[in-house]
Amino acid sequence: MRFLMTYAIGLIFGYGIILGGMANPAKVLNFFDIAGTWDPSLAFVMGGALGVTALGYRFVLRRPAPRMADVFHLPTLRSIDAPLIAGSTAFGVGWGIAGFCPGGALPALGTLDPAVLTFTGAMITGIVIAKIVKSKLQPLGQTV
Repeated sequence: MRFLMTYAIGLIFGYGIILGGMANPAKVLNFFDIAGTWDPSLAFVMGGALGVTALGYRFVLRRPAPRMADVFHLPTLRSIDAPLIAGSTAFGVGWGIAGFCPGGALPALGTLDPAVLTFTGAMITGIVIAKIVKSKLQPLGQTV
């Protein structure tokens, strides 16, 4: 049952990403082009997502536990550290250059567009490199 719920939620998320235009790199890049062909519609998509998320968290976190798990898995780290800044920077630069974020690229994989495949391959490569770097730094006593 959990697998089916995860699958259904993923389909709804992917459909929302496509419907909101976030799987279209031109629409995303136009949002960032303030001096040129600026398209503010993405701000409304993000604002809508933020509103739904805020309401959802308020509603769901009133429950003692999730429906399909024993506990809520919420972030515990509250500080701004180097990995957070590096990850945020990599995300922003990648999104600004390619016009894709992971949430927008994954639903677009079905198009087999070379740009989507290249972005997704680069994203996976970046994840692997980050894990390797993290595993090399941790034995040195550094927190990453």
